[in-house]
Amino acid sequence: MEKSKLIWLNGEFVNWEDATVSVMSHTLHYGTGVFEGIRARDCVGGTSIFRLNDHVDRLYDSASAYNLDIPYDKEVLTQAIKDSVYLNELTSAYIRPLVFFGEGEMGLLPNNVPVNVSIAAWSWGAYLGDDAGNNGVKVCISKWKRISPESFIPTAKGVGGYMNSTLAKIDAVNNGYDDAIMLGDGNVVAEGSGQNLFLIKDNKITTPPIETGALGGITRRTVIEIANNLNYEIAEQNITKEELLNADELFFTGTATEVIGVVSVDGKDIGTGSPGSITNSIRNNYLEIVNGNDPISENYLTLVK
Repeated sequence: MEKSKLIWLNGEFVNWEDATVSVMSHTLHYGTGVFEGIRARDCVGGTSIFRLNDHVDRLYDSASAYNLDIPYDKEVLTQAIKDSVYLNELTSAYIRPLVFFGEGEMGLLPNNVPVNVSIAAWSWGAYLGDDAGNNGVKVCISKWKRISPESFIPTAKGVGGYMNSTLAKIDAVNNGYDDAIMLGDGNVVAEGSGQNLFLIKDNKITTPPIETGALGGITRRTVIEIANNLNYEIAEQNITKEELLNADELFFTGTATEVIGVVSVDGKDIGTGSPGSITNSIRNNYLEIVNGNDPISENYLTLVK
């Protein structure tokens, strides 16, 4: 990780090395926290953050879902996110707001436990590697099932839920794959280890509904909007393992991932074994928007300064 100079912690900027918490923090023991992943880019109009208000809204919704009462107004955190990029002199950045229970009473019920908030921003390149955009990624169907939405809240980005994702990611990489696809209840496709998934068959685009355990991703939402604008037929519906393996194209989406083609599953090529034409058209349009090169970019971007 390329460290920055400053991290916003509980209302003030402190040196990166000084942004520490107690080992007795409730979230460290029980995973009772929520977070966001946000990107700022060096856009044509200046360094800008993509869908900042949507990310902040989801952070507060996630916190509410997991009973964390954020002790700051949205306007305060929105400004702190922008300042985290500006004060660290970053032109492009990955931004990680984190809301977590600190040190207090131990036990599952977080009584008399303070809610802490931190915001870190640093330079972070392509999550799945620099070549993934052109070459795509090779994945497996994970032996680990996605946590059932009857057991957690898939629309919220809860810290503890990512233990499930970590199991799938580590297992996939240890077996020679770039990442994994996870099945949910009823053995229908849910998502990747940390990405939403889209399938293309006969020019129709499908993505699993959040009822499978898939995150209601902000990049996912953007891609649905892009597909509609490009006049592709798109639907949220269940995808079986057989449909997955017989797809014409597959691609992952996510803030860190962006839009990346999936070119093989369990060693079987998807389509031609390269990112397909529809995947590339959506990826290219997405990159134009997030970099400020599309007429609708102004609807999505917030200048840092």
